[in-house]
Amino acid sequence: MELQIHTLPNGIRLVHHFVPSKVAHIGLFINAGTRDENEREHGIAHFIEHTIFKGTEKRNVFQVLNRLENVGADLNAYTSKEETCIYATFLNEYYDRTLELFQDILFHSTFPEKELAKEKQVVMDEIRSYQDNPADQIFDDFEDLVFAGHPLGKNILGTVKSLKQLTRKELLEFIRMNYCPEEIVVVSVGKIEFPRLTKLITKYFSQTPERKKTISRMPIDGYQVVVKTQKKKTFMVHCMVGCPGYAFSNECRIPLALLNNMLGGPILNSRLSLALRERNGLTYHNESNYTPYSDAGIISIYFGTDPIHYEKALKIVHQELAKLRNQKLTKIQLHTIQKQLIGQLAIAQESNLGQMLSIGKNFLLQNKFDPIETIISRINSTTAEELLEISNDVFHPEKLSMLTFQVK
Repeated sequence: MELQIHTLPNGIRLVHHFVPSKVAHIGLFINAGTRDENEREHGIAHFIEHTIFKGTEKRNVFQVLNRLENVGADLNAYTSKEETCIYATFLNEYYDRTLELFQDILFHSTFPEKELAKEKQVVMDEIRSYQDNPADQIFDDFEDLVFAGHPLGKNILGTVKSLKQLTRKELLEFIRMNYCPEEIVVVSVGKIEFPRLTKLITKYFSQTPERKKTISRMPIDGYQVVVKTQKKKTFMVHCMVGCPGYAFSNECRIPLALLNNMLGGPILNSRLSLALRERNGLTYHNESNYTPYSDAGIISIYFGTDPIHYEKALKIVHQELAKLRNQKLTKIQLHTIQKQLIGQLAIAQESNLGQMLSIGKNFLLQNKFDPIETIISRINSTTAEELLEISNDVFHPEKLSMLTFQVK
């Protein structure tokens, strides 16, 4: 993949990947998320993502939404623990229209009080919907357990209480402190020549003055194992087991991703799926996840099961982790899981939207994008001995925390 890169004098970075497609994708990536909030601001990054579309100095909310939607484009956004992204998918002929709208949204949103009040109700419904689903809630609660007392552990939505007290002034102040030009990456994947794209970016984004971010993120300091059980009005037991993982910059990140994929990735023949579902019929859904952040990471295992099967299912999970720590993979096993992950990565590369989102996240975290060939090379160079060492480091029994939602 050939990337073309340009940095404006104010620090905004442009990254472009030319593809001969009728459809283009652009994303605005801002290096600001939930972990940049203070206690009172809990949920503000996500709320800004919702309300940034609610009107600008020259457009009302309907004019913002119709600007792209009326030409068949798709306008969207998301918030994570460490970034906020506004992105769009559109026909190539609408590059100018899209970038002009993005500039208007990013730098001239007015956050009308009437719209803020309405959108608070929308996000409160989103919070309550998530609270109604313990299979979703347990993931956020588990991160709060692992990163106890740290903003990285806070859920992205905030709480009803924290949302109610947010003010327009606080939204504008959070943007002023965090949406600095040097913290913004514009990523394009589409059929446009780079000189023309650079002119458009310069036209719409160069007027914003250079401004440095003056606040630093709280470092991750210490981890304590916690085993916690909560009673919930559910029909199933929901359980998570896990601990901190490697940061995005750690050279062991890809081997750990390889281990995670084998253990409980999005494949039908993962070890957890075979052991819990296929051999024993104990769970409908189980998975493992590894999420690397800029300076930390988390790896977790989830399963939901009938209360009468809980103890057996939990025992099987620990048995599978023990196998990772104690049994070195054979050459055939190692080769199989390497081919499996390489295939998944190659398939993911077929999505231009997926490429755009991946490029943006990578540039925020490390100011570069590793081509798939580099990642494949690291996968293929991973040894069985290395995976055994990482398993004993990450999945050591004394490092594992656990959160269980028991049936009330």
